[in-house]
Amino acid sequence: MKSKVSSGLFIFLTPVLLWLLLLIVIPHIELLLMSLQGESDLGEPIWTLSNYTAFFTESIYWYTFVRTAVYALLVTVLTFAVTFPVAFYITKVVPVRLSGFLTILLLVPFWVSELVRVYGWMILLRESGVINHFLLQLGLINQPVEMLYNDISMIMGLVYTSMLFMVVPLISSLEGMDDSMIEAAHDLGASKFVIFFKIVIPYAAPGITSGSIVVFMLALGNYLTPNLMGGKNSLWFTEQIYNEFIASFNWNQGAAFGFLLLLLSSCIIWIGLKLGRQQLGKALS
Repeated sequence: MKSKVSSGLFIFLTPVLLWLLLLIVIPHIELLLMSLQGESDLGEPIWTLSNYTAFFTESIYWYTFVRTAVYALLVTVLTFAVTFPVAFYITKVVPVRLSGFLTILLLVPFWVSELVRVYGWMILLRESGVINHFLLQLGLINQPVEMLYNDISMIMGLVYTSMLFMVVPLISSLEGMDDSMIEAAHDLGASKFVIFFKIVIPYAAPGITSGSIVVFMLALGNYLTPNLMGGKNSLWFTEQIYNEFIASFNWNQGAAFGFLLLLLSSCIIWIGLKLGRQQLGKALS
């Protein structure tokens, strides 16, 4: 019996392990070795850390990363602020028979490609778009307003594309909370403010943590939305990586920037977990 279980487990795990090995582990090892390589003055390949030190010596590189990290944190906070009331309404306010229907309505827009959804926002916000058309028809403006290619539209696009990854963990966490806890606190005279911060938020903390980690990492590593909605001056760090790989064809520098993005973002998440007194394993379980 044990041999059958072990053989069946091996059959199911083999494709997963091969996928991890061939598509993640080996390419990342190759990129790591590539990031540590350079050329001497004679054009010979050498091992060097110059690709990493360039990040700290060139102000444009670390400034772009800091700017990207700050905006990614802002996107995470705004995404939580938008999705938490929705998750609470679905799980604690509407009848159970409607919660599943409303959850499906949340998922429907994300069945479409991110590229299509971003272009939908661009159609709404561009000078000849739907919003400017109605504002002109109503006489609220005299000429079209450029709403695209700025930080506000870029952040709005990132919040929209990240909402699903925040709302699903929140719904999962809030569904397990007993409504009698809120009712008991209310009967004992607790205000809504106290109930929210002393009962609801602590109970939903694992969902908030896991959703925040996913949204932050997705926003930090996003290339499509900042490039399309932020324009050429968006100064997103993934664009720096893209330019090194594609525009400059400097794969060594691009690989180093990619690993720096992974390392620095992991440090930010670790600091956030320590400050919030959360455990990564508990949040992702």
